[in-house]
Amino acid sequence: MTAILRKPSAWVPIAMSAMALLLVVSYVALFGVQKSTGDESTIARIFQLLLAGQVPIVGYFIIKWFPKHQKQVLQIVVIQILAAIVPFLTVLFLEM
Repeated sequence: MTAILRKPSAWVPIAMSAMALLLVVSYVALFGVQKSTGDESTIARIFQLLLAGQVPIVGYFIIKWFPKHQKQVLQIVVIQILAAIVPFLTVLFLEM
């Protein structure tokens, strides 16, 4: 599994999720939780781009590597999905 995890299409979505989580945590640490004014900030746009940008990378990863390494690809895709859910749930929790 470590050989397939070294492919950029495997680890880049996980890194993008980590950057999105770091972005949320650092914003909250600097500015606190603020009520939405209706207009999204640059931070919100970057967060959205980080999460949405993972979709084509994960798709490419599945198309490229699934025929050769089914079990490993499924395990990595689950990790990628879980990594993407964490920053998303963090934002949802902070907005409550």
